Amino acid sequence: MRLTILGGGGFRVPLVYGALLGDRAEGRVTDVVLHDVDTARLSAVTRVLAERAAGVPDAPEVTATTDLDEALRGADFVFSAIRVGGLEGRADDERVALAEGVLGQETVGAGGVAYGLRTVPVAVDIARRVARLAPDAWVINFTNPAGLVTEAMSRHLGDRVIGICDSPVGLGRRVARVLGADPDRAWIDYVGLNHLGWVRGLRVAGRDELPRLLADPALLGSFEEGRLFGPEWLRSLGAIPNEYLHYYYFNRETVRAYQEADRTRGAFLRDQQARFYDEMRRPEAPALAAWDRTRAEREATYMAENRETAGAGEREADDLSGGYEKVALALMRAVARDERTTLILNVRNRGTLSVLDADAVIEVPCLVDANGAHPVAVDPLPGHATGLVCSVKAVEREVLAAADSGSRAAAVRAFALHPLVDSVNVAHRLVDGYTAVHPGLGYLR
Repeated sequence: MRLTILGGGGFRVPLVYGALLGDRAEGRVTDVVLHDVDTARLSAVTRVLAERAAGVPDAPEVTATTDLDEALRGADFVFSAIRVGGLEGRADDERVALAEGVLGQETVGAGGVAYGLRTVPVAVDIARRVARLAPDAWVINFTNPAGLVTEAMSRHLGDRVIGICDSPVGLGRRVARVLGADPDRAWIDYVGLNHLGWVRGLRVAGRDELPRLLADPALLGSFEEGRLFGPEWLRSLGAIPNEYLHYYYFNRETVRAYQEADRTRGAFLRDQQARFYDEMRRPEAPALAAWDRTRAEREATYMAENRETAGAGEREADDLSGGYEKVALALMRAVARDERTTLILNVRNRGTLSVLDADAVIEVPCLVDANGAHPVAVDPLPGHATGLVCSVKAVEREVLAAADSGSRAAAVRAFALHPLVDSVNVAHRLVDGYTAVHPGLGYLR
């Protein structure tokens, strides 16, 4: 089976390959094609993969190319993890937004809108090429903003594109652990959009254990989300929010912390990864050791400003090992081998949430088999969640409209309608600021 990874020179690609190395079952991935527009990054990651595969019998063969069409032909699965504009673009997203006093995070608020505006046209081109060159392939999208990009690609690929994210998986596992439950045997009632969802229940042997957690302040304060949001707020919500909702519930504090930080998250990662890729220019440099060291630092500093604002402390060891690569492997296994499983994924709504139309991509538990991912029916959202989900989905639709038409007015609407942008005048200035620094937004007129 052939897997093509778009963004193949990306820093987290070795995580995916590591998961493939552990898969010994029949029908496993035997060929991996890395595609990237940056030959130096491709070379660096190829070296890391070679060291990871050393001594592993029948390790998947790796090839690299800068030719997108060549990469797609013959693919059974396409894993999309591109970053349009690179980490420099992410740092610019943060800087422009913070100068206006609003959030610049890469998937949330003004930064997420900017990232979506320059990513959607590229993702749509990829989707069209997949439909033409590999019509039987399944696309697994990890490109952020994951829900928005998945919806854009679904307009050309239908249900053959599925979005993944490690955030709800990590949340569900933390809630299960603190309740003393086996995460692999618990049913996690999770619903929302990508980076905008809530755990509303955790069922073990048919019994919902979440009320026990919500009733115990000490237990609530013993894991990351409890420390991040505070037990009182979680009890008030009656649910456990995805960590990214901290940007909504504590927006002023988070924006202030980002403004006062020495460097934004994007600038930190830009500089950190630049050191790694520069080190890889030396043929004698130990590729895998350098990558491991850089990854450990990256994971330990994840959402550091939010945790500092909340007094949440350092991340726990169990949360430093990633997770999206395990979701990707489980998804490929289920589809390729009909190994039926349940995963939290980004898929088309199909009536699952009555407040959204059928084609809106949502993030919910799905039953996965050889025919793809099928969203599981869920209870209606509570009022506070309905408002946020509908508002953010409306913003996503304006981003899609702007990317499709090149309308600057639609881009302004996308910014202005976002719950974390508080002024139409700010929205106009954001469009001006982002078009000035991102050549990829030159299509807006």
